[in-house]
Amino acid sequence: MHVSKVAVSLIPLVLWAATGIDRSTIDTTCKPCDDFWRYANGAWIDKNPVPASKSSWGTMAVMAEANRERSRTILEAAVTGKAPAGSNERKIGDFYASCMDTAAIDKRGLTPLQKDLDRVAGIQSAKDVAAVIVALQGTAGKGGNSGDGGGPGGSIGPVGLSGGADLKNSKDIIANIGGSGLSLPDRDYYFKTDAKSVQTREAFLKHAAEMFVLLGDTPEVAAANAKTVMAVETPLAEATKARADRRDPYSRYHKMDFAALAALTPDFDWKPLFTNLGVATTTAINVGEPDYLKKFNAQLTAVPAADWKTWLRWRVIDSAAPNLSKPFAEAAFRFNSGVLSGVKEQPARHEFCGAAVDRMMGEALGEVWVRKHFTPEAKRRMSELVENLRATLREELQAAEWLTPETRKNAVAKLEAFTPKVGYPDRWRDYSSVNVNPQSFYENMRAAGSFQRQYQLAKIGQPVNRNDWGMTPPTVNAYYSSSLNEIVFPAGILQPPLFDVTAGDELNYGAIGAVIGHEMGHGFDDQGSKFDAEGNLRNWWTAQDRKKFDERAGCVIDQFNTLDVGDGLRHNGRLVVGEAIGDLGGLTLAYRAYKRSLKGKPAPPVIDGFTADQRFFLAFARVWSSQLRPDALRLQLNTNSHPVAKFRANGTLQNMPEFRAAFSCKRGDPMVRPEGKDCKLW
Repeated sequence: MHVSKVAVSLIPLVLWAATGIDRSTIDTTCKPCDDFWRYANGAWIDKNPVPASKSSWGTMAVMAEANRERSRTILEAAVTGKAPAGSNERKIGDFYASCMDTAAIDKRGLTPLQKDLDRVAGIQSAKDVAAVIVALQGTAGKGGNSGDGGGPGGSIGPVGLSGGADLKNSKDIIANIGGSGLSLPDRDYYFKTDAKSVQTREAFLKHAAEMFVLLGDTPEVAAANAKTVMAVETPLAEATKARADRRDPYSRYHKMDFAALAALTPDFDWKPLFTNLGVATTTAINVGEPDYLKKFNAQLTAVPAADWKTWLRWRVIDSAAPNLSKPFAEAAFRFNSGVLSGVKEQPARHEFCGAAVDRMMGEALGEVWVRKHFTPEAKRRMSELVENLRATLREELQAAEWLTPETRKNAVAKLEAFTPKVGYPDRWRDYSSVNVNPQSFYENMRAAGSFQRQYQLAKIGQPVNRNDWGMTPPTVNAYYSSSLNEIVFPAGILQPPLFDVTAGDELNYGAIGAVIGHEMGHGFDDQGSKFDAEGNLRNWWTAQDRKKFDERAGCVIDQFNTLDVGDGLRHNGRLVVGEAIGDLGGLTLAYRAYKRSLKGKPAPPVIDGFTADQRFFLAFARVWSSQLRPDALRLQLNTNSHPVAKFRANGTLQNMPEFRAAFSCKRGDPMVRPEGKDCKLW
């Protein structure tokens, strides 16, 4: 996804002026108490429509674009530079060069996939199906969710094996078995009967048929094969848990030994898979969704081998298509980005290739990136903010009258155990075993993916490596890990306008401070609150406190269930409750931490007509200056646990009395919740 380099230079990368708020972004025709998101961002949004190659556009997208340009400079220098053979800089330069060489990629056509396609073509029996499922483990190249067996180098079959923390004993890394057999974004896409869902399924059938034609089938055979793909996947989708249901970590925890796994799926022999991946059958295993595995087992014998053959052939090409020659890459784009998200044109090749390097060898790129774009002073200042928010949350927990002393003590202990990570890892990953060839892009993707997969699988049975990060340094994002009880802020998000060492405290606390508070809040949201200070799934609440917590979370669920997103669409409150709690608790915490940072001194003066409190809330709202294409909006509502950006701003602020006071809003205004409906955590 891209905007041209020229277009980037026209987009303001700073949403506030050096002395305060940049008024040019404000929609003066909108009252702050009617729609604060629109008031804060409307003029900027009107002047900056979603580019043709994007599904959304706003503050974080602009930041990501700037970071990609920084990465591009590094990668182009690595291509033409004199870095020694085998060095990280040489490897990322060669990786990038292989991706940019589209003439070589187009010339090779399907050649990189021929071995996999031949393997599938040899299927004659159910036994062959199982053997190919095993053989294709670790061959996926386009990326995905490593938690379900996908991801770079992950499974393209119906099941996958990965490594992860034992949810009830977080010091142990065990094997995880999950489902990975759906091609559509979510189980509900297979069953919803509204016109848009029906249209999406029809578009998927056309897309799959197009891929089969590119593989050499006649249009008639290709259309029949597409229907076979849908027929194989629909029962698997039916056995897959809904996303909102998977938010309960207890529902995802079914620890067993190898014998129990074998008994769960008697028609599938797991031993070759474990052997192929180098995982001992003596390891403990967690099965995320036993019902899915039971359905998979039933499908092994109920579905003819010829249909499995068709489905596996589809999965091979679907996984590889974005990284193959132009016809396959364009077909994949038209459905995955065009149909599902409404994107109009493909990204510039340099953007696609930069993203590939970041995804597959992110720490090799990141090591150079942070040297150039993240100063020691920025790390020091960010660490100060984190600790001030931690101190503020400690005070809030200790003052939470609705918690009994026992629960309060456990909550504070969990907070004290938080491990903050800022900027980049303490030790960089060793990529010396990854062979990179500047002439072989697909093989480079597979080699790096295989390295990543083996790196993760090798952790099984080993002590937890707390140095590892789940995001690369240039990433514009942050996260909380419940099993590690850590909050993580890559250098990529610690850039203006979210974080600026030269900006006033009210701006930094309103923007990055709210992000810090958000990630801390995940430790106490509907999921994180079920893990203790050691990262173990354990109930540390008294029964009465848990009931009170669920009531407070229920308020947020009800609020987001009823927010009008437009066109009759709504959030699923149960799906977004964790992120919405993170936003509400995070902004509340950031505001109090900002006040705490004043240490009793008067607030900063009025600047550009705005008080310091007003600047704080404007800085927060501008984090969520973003708009979505209609198709991307539907996709987010269906699959994403994050609320839409507009409502991350407005839905949060509607509950905050400090915001009302800052802008003189009152009951009855759209930006104020009705009497008795305010949601509050701490």
